[in-house]
Amino acid sequence: MSKMSQALTNCGALQFGEFTLASGAKSSYYIDIKKASTNPEVLRLIAKLMAENLRNSGLKVDRIAGVVLGSVPLAAALALETGIPYVMIRKEKKDHGTGKLIEGDLNIGDKVLVVEDVITSAGSSITAIETLRREGAVVENVYSVIDRESGGADNLKQIGVSLTPLVRASELL
Repeated sequence: MSKMSQALTNCGALQFGEFTLASGAKSSYYIDIKKASTNPEVLRLIAKLMAENLRNSGLKVDRIAGVVLGSVPLAAALALETGIPYVMIRKEKKDHGTGKLIEGDLNIGDKVLVVEDVITSAGSSITAIETLRREGAVVENVYSVIDRESGGADNLKQIGVSLTPLVRASELL
C-alpha cells in the first residue's frame, strides 16, 4: 500500500456503505477527502507528493488552480510547497464583491495546473478548465489525490488534458 493510501486509510477518509457521489453515481465506498485535507499531516503529504510529481514530470506551470471548496486547501498547500502562486475557481459567480469566477492573479497565456481532490467523471474539473481557458489560461494537466477510475481520465483526455492521480481507487480497495 502506498504512503498516500495508508494515510487516507489511517485518517478515516475511506468509508464503506451506500453513497451518492457528486456525479450522481451510487458507490459502495466514499473517500471523505475533506477529512484528509483538514489533517495537517495528510495535507502536507499530498502537497509533497504532488510537488514531487511536478518536479519529476519536468512540467513548468505559472499557476496552480483549486476549485472551491474542496481543492483550495490542496492548491494552497502545493503553492506553499513549490512557491508557485495559486488561483481559486468558483463554481458560480457571487452576486456581491467583484463577481469573478477566478480569484487570484491570472495572466493570458499562463500555464495552469488544476488540482483536485477526487476525480470521478471529472465534470467539475472540466467546468473549471473551461473557465480558465476562457480567461486565456493554458490547461493541459490535472493532478488529483484520487482517481475513482470512473471515466474521468478519458473525459479529460477528450479536452486535451492528462490526469495524474496520487492514488487510484483500485489501489485503495
